[in-house]
Amino acid sequence: MAEEKIAVVTGSNKGIGFEIVKGLCKRFSGKVYLTARDTVKGADAVKKLKSLGYNPLFHQVDIGSQESINKFRDYLKNQHGGIDVLVNNAGIRLLGPDPAGVNATKTIAINYFGTLAVCDSLFPLLRADAKVVNISSSAGHLYRIPSEKLRERFSDPTLTVQQLNELMNKFLDDFKENKLNENGWPNSAYTVSKVGVSALSIIQQKILDNEVPNRNIKVNFIHPGWVKSDMNDKGNITIEEGAKPTLYVILDNDELKGKYIWWDCQVVDWFSPNTPPRPYPVEYQ
Repeated sequence: MAEEKIAVVTGSNKGIGFEIVKGLCKRFSGKVYLTARDTVKGADAVKKLKSLGYNPLFHQVDIGSQESINKFRDYLKNQHGGIDVLVNNAGIRLLGPDPAGVNATKTIAINYFGTLAVCDSLFPLLRADAKVVNISSSAGHLYRIPSEKLRERFSDPTLTVQQLNELMNKFLDDFKENKLNENGWPNSAYTVSKVGVSALSIIQQKILDNEVPNRNIKVNFIHPGWVKSDMNDKGNITIEEGAKPTLYVILDNDELKGKYIWWDCQVVDWFSPNTPPRPYPVEYQ
C-alpha cells in the first residue's frame, strides 16, 4: 500500500503561504500541513480554509525555535514516516532605523538560519521524488551583492553550508561595526538573508544529488513577485499570483531542479547580472 503523501508549508497562516496551502488543498493528492508560530492565528487560518471547503491540518512551528522545529519533526515522523513537499515560506521583513543591528540580527536569524534549521531537521524525512521550495526574492539574486569579491564567495561552486553561515555572520559583524559599504555589502539585512537562502538552495541540491541521488529530491528557490501583503502594502501583484510559481514547481513541473524561479514561472540565471526588470523602485529592499 502506497504511503499517503504529505506537504508542509511554514509560515502559512496568512499571505503567500496561506495561498500556497489553499492551492495544494485543491490539487495535491495528500495531506497538507498549514503551520504557524501563533496557534490561535493558525487555527483561524485553518477554520477559514475549511469554510471554503478545504481540509488542511495544522501544527505549531516557530522556525526561530529549534525545540518547536524538533517537536514538529518528531510528530511528522511518528504520524507519517516522511514528507513529500516542504515549502520554506516563513520569514520576516523589518523596516526602520536599526543602529544597533537588532532588526538585522533578527532578520538573518529567521530568514536564513531559521530556514536552515527547518531543512536540517526535516530533510531526513524527505521521501523519494520529494520537492523542496525555498521562498527567496528578487532581493535574493546574487547581483544584489555589490562587491565582486563577495559575489565570488557566494557563488563559489565549492561553498559549504558552514562557509555560508560564516558569510551571514560576517555581514552581521560588519553591520554592527558600520562597515557595510567598506566591505561591499548592501545596506539591507533582508537582501542578504534572501541571497543566503538562494545560495543555500543551490548547495542543498548539490548535497542531495551527491548523497542520495537515487531519491531524486528537487530543491528550487522562488521569487514570488512584488506581492501586496501585510509585509508590503505597496505590492503590485496579488497573493494568489505570488503563490503561482511555487504551486507550478510542486504540481506542474517535474523537471526543475536547483533553479531560481521568477514570479512568472520562468527560470532566471542566479549567477548572471542580466535579470528581468524589477517591477518596483530600485530603492525597495
